[in-house]
Formats: sequence, structure tokens, C-alpha cells
Amino acid sequence: MQPTDPLEEARAQLRRAVDLLGYDDYVYEVLANPDRVLQVRVTIKMDDGTVKTFLGWRSQHNSALGPYKGGVRYHPNVTMNEVIALSMWMTWKNSLAGLPYGGGKGGVRVNPKILSPRELELLSRKYFESISDIVGVDQDIPAPDVYTDPQVMSWFLDEYNRVRRGQFFGVVTGKPVELGGLNARIVSTGYGVAVSTKVAAEKFLGGLEGRTVAVQGYGNVGYYAAKFLAEMGAKIVAVSDSRGGIYDPEGIDPEEALKVKRSTGTVANLQRGKKISTMEILELPVDILVPAAIEEVITDENADRIKAKIISEGANGPTTTAAEKILVKKGVIVLPDILANAGGVIMSHIEWVNNRMGGWITDEEALKKLEQKMVENTKTVITYWEKNLKPEENSLRDAAYMIAVERVFRAMKLRGWI
Repeated sequence: MQPTDPLEEARAQLRRAVDLLGYDDYVYEVLANPDRVLQVRVTIKMDDGTVKTFLGWRSQHNSALGPYKGGVRYHPNVTMNEVIALSMWMTWKNSLAGLPYGGGKGGVRVNPKILSPRELELLSRKYFESISDIVGVDQDIPAPDVYTDPQVMSWFLDEYNRVRRGQFFGVVTGKPVELGGLNARIVSTGYGVAVSTKVAAEKFLGGLEGRTVAVQGYGNVGYYAAKFLAEMGAKIVAVSDSRGGIYDPEGIDPEEALKVKRSTGTVANLQRGKKISTMEILELPVDILVPAAIEEVITDENADRIKAKIISEGANGPTTTAAEKILVKKGVIVLPDILANAGGVIMSHIEWVNNRMGGWITDEEALKKLEQKMVENTKTVITYWEKNLKPEENSLRDAAYMIAVERVFRAMKLRGWI
């Protein structure tokens, strides 16, 4: 199967939402394109004395609801179209979450794994210096994404403060605690997935207690989703990563699985149950499936064989459009990524507010606010879906996109933009 152009996919999702809302074509035309995209050339001197040039981008999709907000990724396959699509998805994710943010995204086409610490720092500083004119505490607030982390955010922050000659801690989120970050940020996305899943389980399965769960992808999001779902009463029966997985109907301890992954490199070395592949985990007889690895793993080729009653998207874009049509007909509930994995950006908003207030919130208070927001958002999407759509024809993703697009459209109309 050929990978989908992410921008084409993003525009197709927008088109569907606009059509379902009954809006005129001009609404689609306005929202199908970003406000601006900045391409930058990042040239650095490598440790061996050679000079290399890397391309980077920052896409600012829409700011009707507030400053642009979204991460920066480092990856050898990053493209401008991908960055634009991701910025569009951030607009909908922030809108759906009820945050005072628009959507933005950044990326640098580089393999950070082969860079030395010095090279990585220099690349990060030069990239952020290059986009410093269009970012800011009330303008555009980047954050970590694929292969970027709190250390990279620290370099971004310091470079921005050097260029701007001040202390602007709210210019990026996902920072270390020492620089205004929150410990709760580490668990936030996985915790949000667990909370949203619990709400859905209570609605559609009669509760989460004893329900079986399979988690594909055992990085930060997958592990914390498994950990919190287990604490909420679910039974984790399968976990996997890129090298394989384990299925044990008797149950798996998320902490034990993490220890094995850290010590051996993969959860597949857990000495229990049955070894399975990372794709086989999708078709297990479980109540809840959490795809938390990569995009487009649930396709029209395997959707018919999926047995889970609820799919909670911890990853971005794990379900293709064609697959979702099949799942809807089967009555499978799909908690879309812009809803289920919004915990990270919600916590980023809490961090941003905390920076602006001078550091008044505790991690416990931050997690409580995150939980309240995820519960509220999930119930809102389910209620909208039941009230305005046909469950046999429309997915929760349709409802989520309609809510998000409508909020952005209304904000643009109130501002007099359209």
C-alpha cells in the first residue's frame, strides 16, 4: 500500500467536515491552506570539519482562536507538505480541546541519531534563530515532537532569549522543570488517552473494570496509557513495539513490560504468554485497542479482522479513511487522535499559563485539570455524535472535526476575516 500524502489526507478530512456542516466551498478554500509557511536553510559545521545544509520549515495554519501552537520534529523524511498537514491537524486538535490556540508545526529534515551532541545543539539553535521572527509567547509556541525533547526545547528557549534579549519562558513548552516545565508533561499524553478511553468504556462497554486491552507501541504514550488504564481497572493482555510483542490473556504488568524493554530493547522478551508480531496485536480478541506507534497501521486490508470494540488512537493517524468506513459499519467506536491524544497539548497549555503566572501550579493540580478537560471533551464529542449524526454512517472523528472546524469558522467570522 502506497503511503498517503498527509496534506491530501488532511484536506480530505476537512472537506468531509465542511460538507457535513453544510458550509459553502469558500470555507474549505480558506481552511485548506495555511496562513504562512516559512522555509529555512540551516547550515552548520560538522565535527569532522565538513559543512552541511539542512532544510527546515515552520507552518502556521490558523490563528483565529489564538497563537499558533504545535511541535517541531527532526526526521530524515520530513517534507513541507507533512509539516503543513500537521499544522492543520493541530488547529483542529487545539480547537476541539477548547484551548486558546491556533495550529502550527515545525520540522527539520535531518536524522538526529547520527548527530553528535554539539552538532544537534548547533542545528537546534540555528533553526530556532531562523524562525525567531515569527514565534513568540503570544505569537507561536513550539513544543517537542518526533525526535525532539526537553533538551532541544532548552536550546530553543535560550537561543530565542539571546536573540530577543530577555527572558521569555513561555515561548516553548515541554521544557525541563528547571526552566519552567512540568513533570506532569511526561505522562500527559498517555494519561489523556487512558482518561478518554475510560469515558468511552463507561458509555459503550458498561465500564472499564476487567476490560481487556492491547497496546501497540510501547514508547512514552503506549507505556503510560497501559499504566493508567491498568490502574483504572482494565486488564492489559498484549503489548508490542517495533521488534515484536507478547499476548497473555492472564494479564501483563505494564511496569514489568517496561523493565524488560529497557533492559533488552523490546517487550517481546517478556517471559510469559505468546510471542506475536506488532501487526498481529491489532487483530487480537480484546475489548480495547490502543494503537500508539505509527500512522496507517489500521487499513482496509486488516480492518475487517479487528475484534476490538473501542479503538483509542494514541498515535497520530493510525487509522486510514478507508479502514474507518469498514469499522463504522462494524459498530467499532474509534476515539480519534485529535481527541484521544490531546493530553500533551493540553498540558502544554497548562505549562504556558503557569509560565505566564510565574509558576503557581503543582503537578497534581495540573493532572487534575488535564483529567477534567479530557473527560469534558470526550463527553462533548460523544454527545454531538449521538445528537447530530448517524452512528451507522458517521464516526466520532466526523463529530470531532465538525466541532473543531465550526469553532474555528465562528472565530474567523467574529473577527471579520470571512
